[in-house]
Amino acid sequence: MLFHVRQLNTRPSPLGKGKNEDSDWTVRSSTPKILPHIIFKAFAMSLQKIGNVPNTATNVTRFEVLGAISASHFLNDSIQSLMLAVYPLFKSHFDLSFGQIGLITLAYQVTASIIQPLVGRFTDGHPMPYSLPFGMLFTFGGLLLLSVAPNYEVLLLAAALVGLGSSVFHPESSRVARMASGGRHGLAQSIFQVGGNVGAAAGPLLAAFVVMPNGQHSLSWFSLAALLAIVILSFVGRWYQHQHHQPRRPAAKAVAPLLPAKLVRRSMIILVALMFSKFLYLTSISSYLIFYLMQRFHIGTREAQMHLFVFLAAVAAGTLAGGPIGDRIGRKKVIWVSLLGIAPFTMALPYVGLTLSAILTIVIGFLLASAFPAIVVYAQELVPGKIGTVSGLFYGLAFGLGGVGAALLGELADVWSIQVVYQICAFLPLLGILAGFLPHIPSERKH
Repeated sequence: MLFHVRQLNTRPSPLGKGKNEDSDWTVRSSTPKILPHIIFKAFAMSLQKIGNVPNTATNVTRFEVLGAISASHFLNDSIQSLMLAVYPLFKSHFDLSFGQIGLITLAYQVTASIIQPLVGRFTDGHPMPYSLPFGMLFTFGGLLLLSVAPNYEVLLLAAALVGLGSSVFHPESSRVARMASGGRHGLAQSIFQVGGNVGAAAGPLLAAFVVMPNGQHSLSWFSLAALLAIVILSFVGRWYQHQHHQPRRPAAKAVAPLLPAKLVRRSMIILVALMFSKFLYLTSISSYLIFYLMQRFHIGTREAQMHLFVFLAAVAAGTLAGGPIGDRIGRKKVIWVSLLGIAPFTMALPYVGLTLSAILTIVIGFLLASAFPAIVVYAQELVPGKIGTVSGLFYGLAFGLGGVGAALLGELADVWSIQVVYQICAFLPLLGILAGFLPHIPSERKH
C-alpha cells in the first residue's frame, strides 16, 4: 500500500462540498514520507536482480546491468570533474601558481590515462570481477584526502589516487558493458558513456553551489557518492563473476582475428589520429568556450556558462545516440560522418553571431560526441578478445589528449588569442577523412 491512512472523520466539511479536509491532509503529508522508501526499495530490488539473475542468453541485453554501470560512471566522473572544478579554491587557499595547478592535472592524468591500458591488458588475461568496487576505493580515499589536504604535496597524492580509481574503473566497466550488451555493442557503449558525460557536466555545478561556498572540507560530503558507487559495483561484480562461471560456448571462435595484423595496426593508427582530432577540438570547446564568448561577444559569465551547459547537453545526447546508430548503419559510417561531417560547422563557428554560434555548438557537440562509442566498439571488434586492453587504451587516450590539449591550447591562447585558437582548431575535423581508409569489419553488422 502506498499510503497508511488512519481512521478518518467522514463528516462533510463546513464548505458543503463533501471534501474531507482531514483525509486530504493525511494523504498529502504521508506521501513525502513514503516516497523515499518506495524509491529505495525499487533501487534495492534492481541491485538484487543484477546479482541474482544470470545472463544465460547471450543475445539478451541486460539493461539493469547497463543502467548500474552507467550510474556508477556518472558518480565516478562527477567526482573527477568536481576535483578539476575546485582548482580556483586550491589556487587561492594554497597560493598556487598556474604551473602548480598544471602539475595537479598531470598527477591525475598520469594515473588516469597511462595506467588504464596496463590495467586493461592485465585483466584480459586475469579477469577480476571485484576490481570495480576495489578501484572505487582509491577514488573514495583520494576525495577524502583532498578534503583535508594540509599542503600542496598531499594535494598531488590525492589527485593521483582519484586518477588511479579511474584507471581501474573505465576499462573494466567497458568490458562489463559489452558483456551485458546482448550483441547490441554500440547501444551498450552509449548507455555506459552517457553516464560519464552527465557526471562531467554535474561536477562544475556541484563545485559552484556546494564546495565553493562551504570550503575545502565540504569535498568530504561527496565521499557518499563514492560509497554508493562501491555498493552498486559490488553487485555488478557479482554478476560479472557469474558470467565467468558459465560454460564456454562454441561461438567463442568469433574472437579469432578478422583482419591481417598489418591492416589492424594501420587501422589502430588511424583511430588514434581520429581520437586526436576529436578530443583536441572537444577540449577547445569544453575548456575555453566561456572565455571565447565573453571575449568576443562581451556577455556575462552566467550567460556564457549557459552556452557551455547547452553544449554539454548536446554532447550527452550525441553519446547516447552514436552507439545505437552504429549498430544499425555501421560504425565506420558513424565515425566518418561524425568527424568529417562537422567540418563545415567548425569552420563557420569563429565568424558567426552569438545566436548562430549557440546553434552551431549544439550541432557540433551532438555529432562529435556520437563518434566515441562507435570508435571504441569498432576498435574492440578490430582486436577481438582484447576488450580490456582496447578500452583502456582509448579511454586513456581520451583523458591524456584532453589534458595535453587543454594545456597546449591555453599556451596558444596566451601567445595569440582565444579567437585565433578557434580559427585554427576549426580545421581539425578535416582529419576525419582518414576514416575512409578504415576497413570494413565482417562481424560489424551481424548484430
